[in-house]
Amino acid sequence: MRKDYSQPLYRPPSEAWSMIIQVTEGCSHNKCRFCYMYKGKQFRLKSIEEIKEHIEWLKPMYKNPRRIFLADGNVLCLKTEKLLELLNYIKKEFPNIERISSYSGPLDLLRKTDQELKSIREAGLELLYMGVESGSDKVLSMMNKGVNQQEMIEAGHKAINAGFKFSCMIISGLGGREFMEEHAVESAKVISAIAPHYFSLLRLVAEESSELAECIEEGKFKLLTPLQVLDENILMLENLELTDCIFRANHVSNHVNLAGTLNQDRDLLIDKLKRVRKSPNFIPNTYTGL
Repeated sequence: MRKDYSQPLYRPPSEAWSMIIQVTEGCSHNKCRFCYMYKGKQFRLKSIEEIKEHIEWLKPMYKNPRRIFLADGNVLCLKTEKLLELLNYIKKEFPNIERISSYSGPLDLLRKTDQELKSIREAGLELLYMGVESGSDKVLSMMNKGVNQQEMIEAGHKAINAGFKFSCMIISGLGGREFMEEHAVESAKVISAIAPHYFSLLRLVAEESSELAECIEEGKFKLLTPLQVLDENILMLENLELTDCIFRANHVSNHVNLAGTLNQDRDLLIDKLKRVRKSPNFIPNTYTGL
């Protein structure tokens, strides 16, 4: 039984210095057409004994971790009793831990009862990251996300009402040129309705191993140009209605780095994008037209 990580291993940018405990392998949904992260992995739930051995393997590398991230894709698919046992064990082994976080799929949040989610939060899981990806029902269906707009909002509300700190992500360009405006406006609508504590914006990067890459090569899906990405970002920001939401668009995929608090800094962020849009020096070296 292996004690190290099953590769590839992913975590949010904000968890760069966290100790990562791999609780599951892969993603139980793993059907999103744009996603390449776990396509080469067979989804598997680790046993408590296996996870404990994994933690023992990690201890020499992390003497006194302050933050822990539970991987892989959707830890909340575990039975509540098993997850509670794991969280209690982690707190016992690392008494100085300040925060435990994980990804959370919308389907897993919807399947948990309100009381189950509250119990998990009280046991120590504090921050959840959910990939909303798009607020458009057309785009969500096209990308095989497994939920619709209203279900995405319900999942977010369940997490926040249970007491979790909640972070949402949108992928700019996910609607392609055909649904560019709808993706921007409807995504802003969903994020505003959820009202997460954190909101991040990434740009679509179609890896060869994703199902979407084939559609791009066949001309069925047209990627946005860099300027269209900026236009979509501007439109999305213009339609957001948030209060004290920490916003970041500083992933390596983003053409322009943005950081602020919404909606307080919305006008400043939009002005920056418009200035870059007009600049003759705008050369997006991350752009690929495939």
